[in-house]
Amino acid sequence: MKEYQSDQLRNVALVGHQGAGKTTLVEALLFNTGAINRMGRVEEKSTVSDWDDDEKERNLSLSTSLIPLEFEGVKINVLDTPGMTDFQGETKNAIRVADSVIVVVDAIAGVEVGTELAWQYAEVYQQPIIVTINKLDRENADFERTLESLRASFPGYKFIPVMLPIGSEANFNGVINLLTMKAYMGPGKDRSDLPEELKDEAEAARTVLIEAAAEADDALIEKYFSEGTLSNEEIRDGMRKAARDAYLKTVPVFVTSGAKNVGTIPLMEALMVYVSPPSQRRVQFQKPDGERDYLLAPQSDEGPLAVYVFKTTNDRFVGTLNYFRIFSGSVRSDGRYFNSVRGVEERFNSLLVMRGKEQLPVTELHAGDIGVVAKLTETKTGDTFCARTSPVQIVRPEFPDPLYAVAVLPKTQADSAKMGTILTSLSQADPTLRWRQDPDVKQTIVEGMGEAHVNLAISRAAKLGVGMEMVMPKVPYKETITRQGSDFYRHKKQSGGAGQFAEVHLRLEPNPGGGFVYETQIVGGVISQAFLPSIEKGINSVLGEGVIAGYPIIDVRAVAFDGKEHPVDSKDIAFQIAGREAFKKVFEESGPVLLEPIMNVSIVVPENMMGDVMGDLNTRRGRVQGMDTEGHRGTINAQVPYAEMMRYGNVLRSITGARGVYTMKLSHYEQVPAHLTQQVIAAHKAEMQHT
Repeated sequence: MKEYQSDQLRNVALVGHQGAGKTTLVEALLFNTGAINRMGRVEEKSTVSDWDDDEKERNLSLSTSLIPLEFEGVKINVLDTPGMTDFQGETKNAIRVADSVIVVVDAIAGVEVGTELAWQYAEVYQQPIIVTINKLDRENADFERTLESLRASFPGYKFIPVMLPIGSEANFNGVINLLTMKAYMGPGKDRSDLPEELKDEAEAARTVLIEAAAEADDALIEKYFSEGTLSNEEIRDGMRKAARDAYLKTVPVFVTSGAKNVGTIPLMEALMVYVSPPSQRRVQFQKPDGERDYLLAPQSDEGPLAVYVFKTTNDRFVGTLNYFRIFSGSVRSDGRYFNSVRGVEERFNSLLVMRGKEQLPVTELHAGDIGVVAKLTETKTGDTFCARTSPVQIVRPEFPDPLYAVAVLPKTQADSAKMGTILTSLSQADPTLRWRQDPDVKQTIVEGMGEAHVNLAISRAAKLGVGMEMVMPKVPYKETITRQGSDFYRHKKQSGGAGQFAEVHLRLEPNPGGGFVYETQIVGGVISQAFLPSIEKGINSVLGEGVIAGYPIIDVRAVAFDGKEHPVDSKDIAFQIAGREAFKKVFEESGPVLLEPIMNVSIVVPENMMGDVMGDLNTRRGRVQGMDTEGHRGTINAQVPYAEMMRYGNVLRSITGARGVYTMKLSHYEQVPAHLTQQVIAAHKAEMQHT
């Protein structure tokens, strides 16, 4: 691949809901530029973007693919993102490093939840948005209906068609360019005059286009008012400004069929106009003292080095590949660059441009370009390369908390030894994936954005040589008491030789919100001072494993107020045992209960599905805190026990046809209802009998 300077580059993130046809659209773009001689198909597992074995197996994009297109002397770096909400972290990172966002909307389904999520991320980074209404060749496809869906979903935005479809459904075979008033029929660049029956519609749409272009510039408004029209060049300039202005909220709309390769050439031509060169991008960074600032345009090779790593892949044979965006400066093969996050210098041995899985070696990449470097030793996703003398860190995106968790068990002893290392590596590559050892439930927990996300992580771990089995994680209950109680326990052991003796009188009191507290009120020296810590040590041995169901104990005050000792047989171990058993005995007499985590849950669904979702929440012991609607979407805020939310993503997907999305965070702990408490206790006893 030839070398491209900053002004010859365009970076776009291709986003949208699952099934909108992004990957097929990329195939058409690749075919049009001569990068491939035959368009692949997702169903045939032959596309450039979906090259990973897991993607081929599922017929689904699971990660962002970098697809550079060479078109009319410009390199367009297309970031083809997954549409499934489980992989929204990939989409967020791609939008972070792009200079414009192309939202692909299904002409049949219209705006869906994946569309809205991607739109929100584009707004966060003030990215210019372009829409292409895709799949217009399919049955029930409707351009006008989809346009209305966009306007209803994103009020405040002006959706301005730059192209109109010629024909519909099976008869969709071309597009009208409203700027040139020419028709593109079928695949390719050939232009022709407009069909006579579409001229009036095209003229009306062109007037709307001219008015939107004029609004972007005072001089254009004055000319439009005085002359009633603008030249093609002025329309182009005005729409370029309007599309790049975050305050005007003007969105150019295109029409395509990726599968039939219709409308794709004018779409690529439009990218040259509506997408800013990366030299015009500004980027936020953080200084070592925590202060934030902006690297302002124009960016160039001569500017301070600022390289952001937005994606990492691990391959058993190739090794680690780090995908990066150069915001400022340039990088060369065999250069050494400072990682300000890790505080280390790394050597860029192999500098690559990736096209799907194809590796294209290059010697230098310039400001604004996107590339890949192989086999760095310390660098992770989210790191920044910069000058050692003026360290900065590009501000990372904020990612949502995990929604889906599994407990994992190593299949073999060898897997056990490597499991932690591999899970750490996968989590560092994917900011939305996490793992931890949970001491409360004594399990290794892997957490992600959904079932598909976590399953993919386990699959990738297996390919890296670690086999794991997944089981349902336990709910992290807590144990506590509801009333005061007191009793004593005497430990006496005589087995020849030195014996053991200790007697401890203990009182337990509820201590809401205060954690565990140990106090002594021993008077008269009935227990020596040396043995008082032994009692606490014995009690502490119970706190982690619980008394009634095997869960940690919280919010209890334990008071040792009396006891006895023996001048010969009393010793440390005896008072540990007496303290432990006295605590267990009194705990069971003090109204023991289980506490469960309660989550703050926010669910966004189509408005007509809110009733079904609330009905389901009621069956999950949920308490609705409030509702809101905006456009055709509704938001339900509720508090729901975590035990009822552990597989909620699957349920919500079923209720809403994958059009619902939710977030949740821990709110507080509450007492578990008595009938459910008995079930948990019974399950614990059954488990203990089998171990």
